[in-house]
Amino acid sequence: MNEQTSVPQDAVRGLVSEAEWRARVELAACYRLMDRYGMTDLIYNHITLRIPGTEHLLINAYGYLYSEICASSLITIDLDGKVLLAPQNAHGYEVNRAGMVIHTAIHKARPDVSCVIHTHTRAGMALSALASGLLPMTQTALRFYGKTGYHDFDSPVLQLGQQAPLVNSLGNHEVVILRNHGLLAVGPSVAEAFSRMYWLEMACRTQVDAMACGTGLTLPDQQAIDDTRAVMDARDNTFGRREWPALLRQVERMDPTYKD
Repeated sequence: MNEQTSVPQDAVRGLVSEAEWRARVELAACYRLMDRYGMTDLIYNHITLRIPGTEHLLINAYGYLYSEICASSLITIDLDGKVLLAPQNAHGYEVNRAGMVIHTAIHKARPDVSCVIHTHTRAGMALSALASGLLPMTQTALRFYGKTGYHDFDSPVLQLGQQAPLVNSLGNHEVVILRNHGLLAVGPSVAEAFSRMYWLEMACRTQVDAMACGTGLTLPDQQAIDDTRAVMDARDNTFGRREWPALLRQVERMDPTYKD
């Protein structure tokens, strides 16, 4: 990291464009909301956002809890993982290697994707180990019917050679179940990516809870599945956008320092 990339955190706002600053604030809000809704794994996992009009990404510094992340603490990287701007911190936190490998691969392959969210939640990891995968068990789960990829586990995603298989597993899907690992959701905006991850997490929790009862499952018939998908497809572009302003109001009430 050279002097040009490493800058005082309180100087970040004056060094970036207005578009980048707005993106930083929105991504920081997403990190805080992931913490609020129980979708964190201590300092691990990562969320990225493409800065509008650029091939640059924002990502968290590896070492902060999601509840600590703010707009000025985010690191700017390019699609090859090169650090372009890194706010100085007392701990020497840098970019998570796995985060760089996973997220740059997806952003390169999917220019329609602005935001990528990866989690290791208890329910997500449990479901990722089930042979059944995500069942069309609830209305919530049906949002992802036919829109879910699956990626087999080989080892932690730290090597560039692991990027192509991951991208192939994602394809044009909205979400991926990372077998024996966790969950991944993508979207054209922070709002839509968060909505997809929240719903996917709820679907996983519900399925794991229901299966734990050990009494057998009742699944909708194919006509009900198809009719539900038709309704959801007609409304798909409203998912996330409708609730996002309310979620921003919530994070503002929780702790407005996310905007710092």
